[in-house]
Amino acid sequence: MEKIWNLKKQGDTNEVKHLSAALSVNMIIARLLVQRGIRSYNEAKSFFRPRLSDLLDPFLMKDMEKAVERVERAISLQEKVIIYGDYDVDGTTSVAMMYSFLKSRIEHIEYYIPDRYSEGYGISPQSINYAIENGFTLVIALDCGIKAVEKIADAKKRGLDFIICDHHNPDEVIPPAVAVLDPKRPDCNYPNKELSGCGVGFKLLQAYCIKNNIEQDEIYDLLDLLAVSIASDIVPIVGENRVLAYYGLKKLNSNPGIGLQTIINMAGLAGTEITISDIVFKIGPRLNASGRIEHGKKSVQILVSEDESQSDLIGEEINSYNEIRKTLDRDITLEAIEMIENNEELKYMNSTVLYNRDWHKGVVGIVASRVTEQFYRPTVILTESNGLATGSARSVRDFDLYEAIGKCSDLLESYGGHMYAAGLTLKIENIPAFRERFEEIVTKQITSIQQTQTIEVDAKITLSDITPKFYRILKQFAPFGPHNMNPVFVTEDVYDAGTSRRVGKNQEHLKLDLVEPDVNSGIFPGIAFNQSNAYELITSGSPFDICYTIVENEFRGKTNLQLLIKDIKKREFLGGSY
Repeated sequence: MEKIWNLKKQGDTNEVKHLSAALSVNMIIARLLVQRGIRSYNEAKSFFRPRLSDLLDPFLMKDMEKAVERVERAISLQEKVIIYGDYDVDGTTSVAMMYSFLKSRIEHIEYYIPDRYSEGYGISPQSINYAIENGFTLVIALDCGIKAVEKIADAKKRGLDFIICDHHNPDEVIPPAVAVLDPKRPDCNYPNKELSGCGVGFKLLQAYCIKNNIEQDEIYDLLDLLAVSIASDIVPIVGENRVLAYYGLKKLNSNPGIGLQTIINMAGLAGTEITISDIVFKIGPRLNASGRIEHGKKSVQILVSEDESQSDLIGEEINSYNEIRKTLDRDITLEAIEMIENNEELKYMNSTVLYNRDWHKGVVGIVASRVTEQFYRPTVILTESNGLATGSARSVRDFDLYEAIGKCSDLLESYGGHMYAAGLTLKIENIPAFRERFEEIVTKQITSIQQTQTIEVDAKITLSDITPKFYRILKQFAPFGPHNMNPVFVTEDVYDAGTSRRVGKNQEHLKLDLVEPDVNSGIFPGIAFNQSNAYELITSGSPFDICYTIVENEFRGKTNLQLLIKDIKKREFLGGSY
């Protein structure tokens, strides 16, 4: 599929020059910083050297004092408390963090993760009944609860208090909990609106420690869990989130909790420098697999484990769930792609809505993402659960999926989500009408640019610009993530050195050796995954342009810089995009 390369604004030249001089860095580095809103020496210092003292005052969050007071009362009276959370990575890390902190302070404390299949997302009636029947008086709900207005009102009438720590958008009515911590509340002035659910829970613990004169090192010791949450929930890694991710990664790499160490070992990451990308692709999916295949409680069990042998046993179970998840993911994705390819009507639509009653509910979200990547259009993948069609939706750049689904709300039993991802449930007989309406809405609103994958390019450079010093500074831009992605570069007019070749089991990848004839950069290695279709262009003897990030590649004990090629094109530069 053809991709657009969009060259970002390069920043005010005078600002770039000023920052370059102030920091004694070259113009490329200075330009990358200005693009990220960094324009002074002090801003650059905060960016390159995050400090825990830069964390925001947790009492700026609406209802924080009420939440702390309620936790203090529960500890003082030794009430029975449940720590409740969603079954995904953000939810299970949130529960593990809160439980780990409070278990030494509250004797009768349990954690509760709802079953994806029998209870579904959010606060379940079953959990409320369980809490009341077993004498619990307080539930601390993490990564969910902001929309559970009626359920929490019912629990309150029955003598069960809730503290909500959520980060999703609320409806017009806020649940009648003792305290509702959510920076996205319209009446909340907390500056960081993009905390993960685990991040909101962390702010509650931070506030509790401040008020009770507890050394904050105790909660900093839990930042490895928070880093996993930040990476897996794809929240912006800027400002406070960057500080938390930075120190969370330090903990993850130096002294992770026993359970996380087991996951790190299972993922083959032991002895490596773990990055946000490693969490997203290797650690997070394993923790998610429990809730997808069996029960999310397994993930909390391993994350709070204090015994290595027990942790290893749970780790083996989780790893087996992940293998099942990968198989289901692969098989269902292939089925979905074949459904589209073999149907002329589906193939040329502007949206995708697929239903198969036998597809596994736990992986439809992953499949929706894969199908969106393949055909690059808004996609809904549905299966059957409890007599209804239920599933997940994913969007493309700048298309508001949540709004489009909302215009079909009369056909739905329920839906929720945001611009790029959503979940929905509807009667099976309504699927054809939903597919037709959704297609009409997408067709009217989507633009041709939104239907084409776009690669955001930070700067044009030459291969000779890529020196060890340049890369050392570039590494300090990490941790990378939304709003601070690994810089993407374009180099024009490169040639094959004559040794580039196809590699991989099915010869699907390209191993490149590149040169710039007019620049003394030597031969630069690159790898282009799943781009063997560009082999003829590369070996034709003509120049071409490459779009890439820079990575370190270790082979046989030696480490060298390598270009991770995102796309390859003929020379066709037009305005701000290729």
